[in-house]
Amino acid sequence: MNQTELLYAMALTLFEGVGNINAKKLLAYCGSFQGIFESNKGKLSQIPGVGAVLSSSISQQIASGIALKRAEEEMEFIQKNDISTFLITEKNYPLNLKQCEDSPIVLYGKGNLNFDNHKTIAVVGTRKITSRGKDFCEKLLEELTPHAPLVISGMAYGVDICAHKKCIELSVPTIAVLAHGLDRLYPEIHRDTAKKMLETGGLLTEFMSGTNPDRENFPKRNRIIAGLSDVTIVVESAKKGGSLITAEIANSYNRDVFAVPGRVTDTYSEGCNYLIKINKAHLLNSVEDIVYLMNWELHISQKPKTIQKQLFIDLPEDEKLIYDLLSAEKSISMDELSAKSKLATSVIAVRLLQLEFKGLVKALPGKSFVLS
Repeated sequence: MNQTELLYAMALTLFEGVGNINAKKLLAYCGSFQGIFESNKGKLSQIPGVGAVLSSSISQQIASGIALKRAEEEMEFIQKNDISTFLITEKNYPLNLKQCEDSPIVLYGKGNLNFDNHKTIAVVGTRKITSRGKDFCEKLLEELTPHAPLVISGMAYGVDICAHKKCIELSVPTIAVLAHGLDRLYPEIHRDTAKKMLETGGLLTEFMSGTNPDRENFPKRNRIIAGLSDVTIVVESAKKGGSLITAEIANSYNRDVFAVPGRVTDTYSEGCNYLIKINKAHLLNSVEDIVYLMNWELHISQKPKTIQKQLFIDLPEDEKLIYDLLSAEKSISMDELSAKSKLATSVIAVRLLQLEFKGLVKALPGKSFVLS
């Protein structure tokens, strides 16, 4: 990794008024993180979305040297404590997260972190997990083990720590995304679990050392959990909570969300039932639901069925329309199908399922579809 670029990128994360989206604009126009610091106010002001006020602020912060000095201190902390870094311009940066507009430009990690896994699952939920939720979470992870997933969560009480501990027991790699720097652990009671996670997973954060687990950091943490994952699973949640924020963010990233249903009288099923009700999550009864919808079949070498395409003329009108739209595209989302066919999303969903049963259509991660 280019240590100079890393240093300037770390310093940029400390600039007031910049943020991750603007940081990427600055990078795109200046060519490098060091190039941003070497650009004058006039050049910066010409960048779309930056303007005179922000460019003036950036120039002043560059001139003060405060951020760069703090970044140098953090570099020393990283080197002394064997911390890994993931810079958005480097190959080791997680691909799933890189695709998100507001992804951090720098991540800090501890442990054996490997993001080269095509079955990455976020497991989230209430901090007040019930015995039913705990049993479901543990059984689900046991049944997912043959698919060799990477499990992401947030090290919190309840569902998070249940998932991390079960993964350790099953030797499944698991990563905790933290809402603070790597010089501490919150909650402290989970330190032993965190140490065990370092062997096959570890800890990840966008925050420098010295950062406390302040309230506003948890939604930021949740977006990383959602962004890293192909699938977000909400095990239990009340009507309001961080796991619902994670599910909402996952939807905004066009990632699949699953929720475990429960009785309407159960407080910690209200959030899950609501997500299912408003079509923000697939109903999750068993691991087969995930395997089917995500196309995670174990026997991928099995010969595909031969379909006689000349018989498609017998398809119902709606199905034929959807099939023709799919024929013209490499892959297409349900929303795009709805827009192009002028059919309601509910109708599209039913027709796609019927086409899948006929072996003509295959679902892909991210709610996209292709012809089989």
